[in-house]
Amino acid sequence: MASLDEIIDDFSFLDDWEDRYRYVIELGKALPNLPDDKKTSENKVMGCASQVWLVTQTAGDPENPVLTFEGDSDAHIVRGLVAIVLATYSGKKASEIAALDAFEIFSKIGLVENLSSQRSNGLRSMVNRIREEARVRAAA
Repeated sequence: MASLDEIIDDFSFLDDWEDRYRYVIELGKALPNLPDDKKTSENKVMGCASQVWLVTQTAGDPENPVLTFEGDSDAHIVRGLVAIVLATYSGKKASEIAALDAFEIFSKIGLVENLSSQRSNGLRSMVNRIREEARVRAAA
């Protein structure tokens, strides 16, 4: 799976939206499949037009654990967006995640302005869920 730095770098070389769109789909294809037993209603992200699932694991310091995420979607472009969200947040401490606004990064690489409002809302729902989980776990 590509790192966030690789994704940002790759986006800088892609000038037109169609190339970026294809790249997002490629990122989704590279995302490991989420096992069916993890595609549960409790892992489902509400607010997404497509089906999206996010699974959170914690490790390390219980007061500020490192969170890692798995995710999947039934739609190609959304699966790519899941891959970008996971690259942004997975493997960081809960306090870092709670403070990190992925939309600043997404705007910088030119991701959001070409998404439909439904996809933008779904992306926002994914980010909000991850940040809320991080806030809860950092405060626990």
